[in-house]
Order: sequence, then C-alpha cells, then structure tokens
Amino acid sequence: MKTRITELFGIDYPIIQGGMHYVGYAELVAAVSNAGGLGIITALTQPTPEDLAKEIARCKGMTDKPFGVNITILPAFGHIPYDEYIRAIIESGVKIVETAGRNPEPFLPAFKEVGIKVIHKCTSVRHSLKAERIGCDAVSVDGFECGGHPGEDDIPNMILLPRAAEELTIPFVSSGGMADARSLVASLAMGADGMNMGTRFIATQEAPVHENVKQALVDADELQTQLIMRPLRNTERVLRNSATEKVLEIEREKGSHLDIEHIRHLVSGAGGRTVLHEGKMDAGVFSCGMVTGLIHDIPTCKELIDRIMAEANEIIRGRLEGLLSS
Repeated sequence: MKTRITELFGIDYPIIQGGMHYVGYAELVAAVSNAGGLGIITALTQPTPEDLAKEIARCKGMTDKPFGVNITILPAFGHIPYDEYIRAIIESGVKIVETAGRNPEPFLPAFKEVGIKVIHKCTSVRHSLKAERIGCDAVSVDGFECGGHPGEDDIPNMILLPRAAEELTIPFVSSGGMADARSLVASLAMGADGMNMGTRFIATQEAPVHENVKQALVDADELQTQLIMRPLRNTERVLRNSATEKVLEIEREKGSHLDIEHIRHLVSGAGGRTVLHEGKMDAGVFSCGMVTGLIHDIPTCKELIDRIMAEANEIIRGRLEGLLSS
C-alpha cells in the first residue's frame, strides 16, 4: 500500500508505532520496522542523552529499516536537557522524529538542517495547522479515544479526522482508537494517510513490558480507561486501577484547590514504570487508550501488521467494492 506517509518515511505500510514512555525500546521498534511499519524509540524513557544514543545504536543493530525517535515536550517534575537529547538524535543519524506536547518550533531548525523529517502529534485541527505553518512534514492527529494526553477539546476521530482532511495540506495519520484493518480503512476513508497505534502495540510479543500488562489489555474492554488530571487541564487517559481511583478521590477532595503536588506521588513516571516492567498492576497510573476494547490477542508485530494489511485489502476489495456492484 502506497500513501503520502509511506512515501515520506520510506516504509512499506502506513502504520506507525507511536512513542510510549517505558515501552518504546529497541526490541519493539525494530520489530515494527522490520514488519514494514515505522517503529519509534521514546527518547525520554532513556535516563540520559548518552543512553539514548546507545539505544539508537542498539536499534540499528536490529533493523536496517527506517525508524524514528519520539521527543515529548511537556511539563516535568525535574529538569530535562532537551538540547542534549536532540543533539544525540542528530548525531546518531536518525532521519525521522516524532514530536509531541508543546510547540516544537524552537527545535525544528536543527532537525531541518540535517534533513530530519518531523511528524508532530496534535489533538486538534488548530494545533495541526500550527504544526503545518511552522514547517512540520506531517502530523499525527490524536482523537479523544487515545491513551495518554488527549487534549482538552474532547473531539473523537469520526469528527477530528475529516476536519483535519478539510484543512491540512501536509500528510497526516490517525491516532487514538486504532487497532486493526477496520481502523486503517476507516482512517483512509476519512482522509488520513495512515494510522498510529500505541496501546495496540503494547499487546505484542516483542513489547518489552510484563505479561500481566499485556493480558490486562486483552481482558479489558472499552470501558476500562479513566481520565485523570482534568481539573489541571493536563488530562491523561489511563487504565483503571486502584492508583487511578486514588487520584480521582484526591481530585474530588481538593476541588478547586487541587495542585499537581497533591497527586505527584501517584502520577509520576516511577509508578507507571513499575506497572509496565514488573507487572504490579496497581503500583501507579499508566497511559492506555479506549482501544482496549478491540485487543483480543498478543501476536508478534509481524503477525499483527500482516493481518492488518491482509484484512484491509479484503475490506476494500471485498466488502466495499462489493457494495458498489450490488
């Protein structure tokens, strides 16, 4: 399948594995890229820029296919040396970067100077248009269904994707609620050039997370996520667990006096890392999309991507063309 996204990034299929904290390591990234998609290393999962450079080198030893690096620009509890992480990306020869969070404009000149293609994650049409204006090569349009930070507009992809198609001229992919061939075909029908999957790739053989996490995603339905930090306008969609319920309890108790410090011990990355790597499912909150309702197995990345492409072909050539001829 050829789209503007496959052409831009030099990949076989218009399927991207988005950056995910404590998930986007070389094992998963290389598996996705080797299967014809675009794997993305998560830069800030690495403790230092030097560690990121080592992880990029490790990934290069596992695949000769294109892969990218995610750099997320968000408020943090400690200082993050963004310039040093970006230097590590550039000096490692990476040619694709996924940016997320705040405006990436200050970093674009450095990327552009060495020919790096930038895809920016956006949760609204207005942010997507801003990304286009400042020079991003593509955008990932994240609907309200997505895990992590869905923004504050609460617009689902059935509305957001067609609106993006009406306004944008650069390529874009869908993100949020994407799991299978139906997701891909629907995204293409609404004007996207491919799709980004996050949570779905956690439930794969190569994902470097505990088996308890993978099984929890299989067992969960679409009702098992929860929005937290809404009063702080830093909304995050996470899997329901006791830590999530405690966050919501504190939010109710503090009301208009809520401050991030009241819930810091529950929402900092340490708890989520324990969940993902040790399988202690109530140790903290971790990002998870509503797509849990569409996850029913734990395949390899190749099995998942091959199945998506085969079934997409059947939907397009079988069901949709058949409807026209009937």
